[in-house]
Amino acid sequence: MMRAVCLITCLLLALTSRSQLNYAVSAIPKTLLPRAGAVVRNSETNIEVKALDDVISKHRIAITVLNSSGANDASIDLYYDKTTQIKSAKGVIYNEFGMPVSKFTEKNFNDRSAVSDISLYEDSRVKSFRPAQTSYPYTIEYEYEIRRKQSLYFPEWFPVGTTGVAIEKSSLSFTCPASFNLRYKTLNYPGKVEELSDKETKTFKWQVSNINPLRYEPYSPDYEQFLISVKLAPESFAFKNIKGSFKNWDEYGRWMYENILKGRDELPEQTRSLVLDMVKDVQNPKDKAKKIYEYMQNKTRYISIQIGIGGYQPYPAAEVDRLGYGDCKGLVNYTQALLKVAGIESYYVIVEAGQFKKDLLSDFTSMNQGNHAILCLPFENDTTWLECTSKIKPFGFLGDFTDDRQVVVCSAQGGKLMRTPKLETAGNRQIRHAEFQVSKTGDLTGTVVTNFEGSQYDNHDILYNEAYAEQLKKLPKLYPLPNLEIKSLQFTKKKEAKPVTTESISLNSAGYCSFNGSKLHLVINSLNKYTNVPKEVRNRVNPVFINRGWHDEDVITYQLPESYKLNLPQEKTRIDKPFGSYSADISFSGNKIVYKRIMQLNEGTYAPEEYQNLVDFFQTVSEADHGKLIVESMK
Repeated sequence: MMRAVCLITCLLLALTSRSQLNYAVSAIPKTLLPRAGAVVRNSETNIEVKALDDVISKHRIAITVLNSSGANDASIDLYYDKTTQIKSAKGVIYNEFGMPVSKFTEKNFNDRSAVSDISLYEDSRVKSFRPAQTSYPYTIEYEYEIRRKQSLYFPEWFPVGTTGVAIEKSSLSFTCPASFNLRYKTLNYPGKVEELSDKETKTFKWQVSNINPLRYEPYSPDYEQFLISVKLAPESFAFKNIKGSFKNWDEYGRWMYENILKGRDELPEQTRSLVLDMVKDVQNPKDKAKKIYEYMQNKTRYISIQIGIGGYQPYPAAEVDRLGYGDCKGLVNYTQALLKVAGIESYYVIVEAGQFKKDLLSDFTSMNQGNHAILCLPFENDTTWLECTSKIKPFGFLGDFTDDRQVVVCSAQGGKLMRTPKLETAGNRQIRHAEFQVSKTGDLTGTVVTNFEGSQYDNHDILYNEAYAEQLKKLPKLYPLPNLEIKSLQFTKKKEAKPVTTESISLNSAGYCSFNGSKLHLVINSLNKYTNVPKEVRNRVNPVFINRGWHDEDVITYQLPESYKLNLPQEKTRIDKPFGSYSADISFSGNKIVYKRIMQLNEGTYAPEEYQNLVDFFQTVSEADHGKLIVESMK
């Protein structure tokens, strides 16, 4: 037993000696420790293009995890598919003194589907390793090698991809044949690229050292604007027996059309006849398109399918027609094919989708950008955009998942950068009217009618898509009234150019009001309390960024028991700031109370000094929203 322990120790020490680095926590420069949850001790990424279909990347990384906030930074995720092979993976874990305590190899990784929880089928998988350490600090050092049978895209280099992580040393090198043309773009890189070349190869190298951790600051712009990164892209490439080249969005769009999209729009004759019959009596092209779009919505459903040429190529339209489902690419291609039968022109569009608006870069073209597909219909003076994965979105309405961002439109004529329509603050509305009666025992009964518009159109779709029994279960999470009983619930959707969802509720809330002698305690705002007050941040660096503006109005009428005769002055609260406004008015008449609340947040970028004003604004709003009225009986 003693001999075995000694042998393991010797092996670990041998691994350690190769590193030539001191991983003791005490060796970390003290200037890197403030606000750090983890420190990258050393990170080396070496990419080598041996041929257009043979790219090797070698990675060696050492990270010291100082506390639980840095635990996620020690996780390892290695993605692979039919074009990407993990050649090797291994590592060592060290204690705070830099002494090895355990090692791991590829067999210790968990192998699973990369997107199995949302995808019907995919050929992308991931091998993951999570250190089992329960005490801090510790250091994990690992190395792995990846072989890619393609040169269409390369991994981006982010020395640090998040806040709270410091860097001692990090480097990226890219080696390729002398004839290979590499395109690259650096963001926030403090130096200049180092270039070395000889007759056969050339090498590009970027490196940074002693980078302090970036602090998390709420309401900041996209952190990619602050993080150091290098984006890489080829001029000529090979991918799954397809060769090509592009160096701008125009060439990208043409390549996409010719190699990825062309020829996948064939439909069965029966479907073609159905489409023609469907629109035979419709004259206006836009009305035809709407009819076809709604047919597609009713016939299909969205399911992720991560197969094909790198997940870039859509399923053939005939297959989507037969199966009745598809991913964003397949559904866009299918809708485009249906429209083509009716003689309506449309374009396949690549967009970076998400709640946080993000543009494709104008001056750098790469396959790494864009994660979603939508459809563009270039009607004269009325360009229309379609989200093809939703069964309920109105014709011509994208919603906040893809609005107001730069996208690339792909066609036989080439690629064109365009901007999707913007959902303006004034139109992103939630308008609510409630009529309540309060009984002598403090019970509340009444109706609530809410209209959701613009970016708030799908606010309560978590309910809309559920069976009625499930809606009743989930409603108390949205309206946390005591002892809530729903008597009726109804949704209607007005599917127009400016769509509106209307939610109508009839409810009871037993014991809503409490009594103290003859005094009645009434929670005046029971439906829309603001609770998301951000933390204070001293010496803020980043500008204040509000990604999207919105406007809420609530008018609630309370009819009190006859014994409560009110003759009180109106109460008013007003706050006006560049980034938003808030008002709350309470008026009294007889035994009736009318509460009117208006809150608006304005999209935009504001000076860092405005952050404390923003915190104070939200804090004041929260306190006003949580106020109570005490009303005394006149008997």
